[in-house]
Amino acid sequence: MRSLPLFAQPLRLSTVDAQFEVDFASRLHWSADTDAAIEQRVADILADVKQRGDAAVLDYTQRFDGLQAPNVKALEITQTELQAALDSLPAAQRDALQAAAARVRQFHEAQKRASGESWSYRDEDGTLLGQKVTPLDRVGIYVPGGKAAYPSSVLMNAIPAHVAGVQEIIMVVPTPNGVRNPLVLAAACVAGVSRAFTVGGAQAVAALAYGTATIPKVDKITGPGNAYVASAKKRVFGTVGIDMIAGPSEILVLADGTTPAEWVAMDLFSQAEHDELAQSILLCPDAAYIAEVQATIDRLLPEMPRREIIAKSLNDRGALILTRNMEEACALSNRIAPEHLEVSSRDPHRWEPLLRHAGAIFLGAFTSESLGDYCAGPNHVLPTSGTARFSSPLGVYDFQKRSSLIEVSEAGAQPLGRIAAELAYGEGLQAHARAAEMRLNPVPPMRDSK
Repeated sequence: MRSLPLFAQPLRLSTVDAQFEVDFASRLHWSADTDAAIEQRVADILADVKQRGDAAVLDYTQRFDGLQAPNVKALEITQTELQAALDSLPAAQRDALQAAAARVRQFHEAQKRASGESWSYRDEDGTLLGQKVTPLDRVGIYVPGGKAAYPSSVLMNAIPAHVAGVQEIIMVVPTPNGVRNPLVLAAACVAGVSRAFTVGGAQAVAALAYGTATIPKVDKITGPGNAYVASAKKRVFGTVGIDMIAGPSEILVLADGTTPAEWVAMDLFSQAEHDELAQSILLCPDAAYIAEVQATIDRLLPEMPRREIIAKSLNDRGALILTRNMEEACALSNRIAPEHLEVSSRDPHRWEPLLRHAGAIFLGAFTSESLGDYCAGPNHVLPTSGTARFSSPLGVYDFQKRSSLIEVSEAGAQPLGRIAAELAYGEGLQAHARAAEMRLNPVPPMRDSK
């Protein structure tokens, strides 16, 4: 019996259609709600690891990953093993990994110089005001290692932490049946990971959040994972910091019809191949070009190794949208606030000022989103599901915290004290007011310290 031919037909929409708003909203809808059974299972795992520590981590690692070990220490990957993994890579692969790491590091060092330094100034009366920027002490990075392994995720999470000045970076990565991906371990070596453990799932998040006898408690957890990992990160937030709760991957292409259709079709594929829930959308004012892109999808899809996933993604969540003009396309893009936004135009800088909401903006026909995923330099951990309206890519700033600096001079305490006292009395907080007033002239001489 012959199987049915595979096809991928993203929803075709036009902004002039009467039903456009309804169909557009329906295509964008995605629920981040987690299955109740997953939520309960995650809650049980977190509570168990919090109570039993290493013993619970060992039990769940054996149960879910089929990996037996006498103790959690045996699940740790040594620095010698990380270096050996790097040394064992084929030369071309090793060179590519190191080149990507160098570019990612260069970008984040520039980011730190631009926004991650302490600063202060003095008023005319000598009062010092400023901000002290300090790195987190210890962070945990989660690296997927089940259906797929992502060495690029190691670079994108560990390198900005390292640049920020984090002293200890703990990596956790599941290794089902004990199979370790050498490229992931090599990336950990290149990126400066301090310690690494072959632990995954909600139990790994719990171990990082609460600490065990072997796995140290961290201040923040970053990195993507499955529904169990996402649920666990949500539940431990407050005990530790987290980066974000990531949804399915997304790409939005704004095209004026000047880029080869094959390039745009493949860029749409590049996100659709992640999983069936990924979203790929094309916005274009040229109906003939949209038809050409669809024809190219039909022609190229059979060549793709992950064609079933691509087809499911494009059929269920993809869209090819005809707009009145590029200005309208930019307005729609801002409503979507995509994770990845390609401006595939002859003059991308004409449209970039109109674009306010996106995780990353890729300007020009030669700037494929995949270059940003691996080696361009900016971080590929980006806000999804419309959260680019209020969120930013992962960066050096995610591994730093800021403390305000205030040193009020005797002269400065006079006007500030009167202002503070007036407002404090208005709020009914007399001790606040009195504390400010005690610094007003005349003041008793300062006592000598003993």
